[in-house]
Amino acid sequence: MKLNTNYSNVSDSYLFSTIAKKVAAYQAANPGKKVLRLGIGDVTLPLAPAVISAMHAAVDEMASAATFRGYGPEQGYGFLKDAIAAYYLERGVKLDSEEIFISDGAKSDLGNILDIFSQDNTVLIPDPVYPVYVDTNVMAGRKIVYMNATAENGFLPMPDYSVDADIIYLCSPNNPTGAAYTVAQLEEWVKYALEKDAVILYDAAYECFIEGNSAARSIYLVKGAEKCAIEFCSFSKMAGFTGTRCGWTVVPAQLVSGGLSAHKMWLRRQTTKFNGVPYIVQRGAAAVFTPEGRAQTAENLNYYKQNAKIIAEGLKQLGITFFGGESSPYIWMQCPHGMTSWQFFDYLLENAQVVGTPGAGFGVNGEGFFRLTAFGSRQTTQEAVERIKALLGK
Repeated sequence: MKLNTNYSNVSDSYLFSTIAKKVAAYQAANPGKKVLRLGIGDVTLPLAPAVISAMHAAVDEMASAATFRGYGPEQGYGFLKDAIAAYYLERGVKLDSEEIFISDGAKSDLGNILDIFSQDNTVLIPDPVYPVYVDTNVMAGRKIVYMNATAENGFLPMPDYSVDADIIYLCSPNNPTGAAYTVAQLEEWVKYALEKDAVILYDAAYECFIEGNSAARSIYLVKGAEKCAIEFCSFSKMAGFTGTRCGWTVVPAQLVSGGLSAHKMWLRRQTTKFNGVPYIVQRGAAAVFTPEGRAQTAENLNYYKQNAKIIAEGLKQLGITFFGGESSPYIWMQCPHGMTSWQFFDYLLENAQVVGTPGAGFGVNGEGFFRLTAFGSRQTTQEAVERIKALLGK
């Protein structure tokens, strides 16, 4: 037996596991102090009533032989794929429902999609970045090249044609920085990918936070993207499915390389390795797109958007430089007083009992920055901001 030695190149501890251990140790030593969490991007509001109603109805279906469902299609039920296709069409993007694959969340597919690509591919990843992009490729032993996302470029790096890459990761709105690409900027990325015969893995998990035309809500708004891009999205943040688990991946039929169809390969992979998302969950997800579901989930999204504004306003009052918060649930703030990311984490925890996420955990360029999320309760968000203002305003 030989184990995959590439795993030895992955950090022993996942970023958020380290944070959890630090917080647990602090609470054990200070049992009387209330800790407020603005760190991990987990939602706090319950599922919309329309979603719950649809899931209850689906459970009842399982109680009758006439409506019972067993194995479903690995790529998802047609009723949900059609609803997602209609959702894209509202924004001017026409997709065949067969190009949409239902998953148990964007995180899973962002890692699993690598099954259809050769180990020899060179991967281009922004820094700072969501750790899963890096770790899944390190596990596979691929060569990784980083592009610098910095305050100078608004944490939105653009293509460097002197750099060759085969697989490109873009996340917009970005986790952790909150920065979001415009259609014009994505046009340049599509041009680069087509010239390099590369594929863009486009993480759009937070697209629902974009308002107006300030940024692109899908890479398929760009002509030619259907030939070079795979898009990942999720119900986790748009509808609170972090625990319910459902998302989707778009693999266009026109995405072909070396005579091989990425769409057909992904279909084959899924039918071999995946048994599909539960019927009950997919019924709940489809309810998100009903008039009632749209109104109810929009109300929840506005709640989180208001939280982001509360955090942003507090930082403005302190004169602290930050990014994100407008089209994103994340606020990417510069650490005060020249502190490192982990120094500020400890300082904030010990002196204000507020938890955020150190930017260094997202890459070299994340050092000196700190991520706060808008997914807490209103009370937690307001109280945490007041504590931060009291501590840093001294």
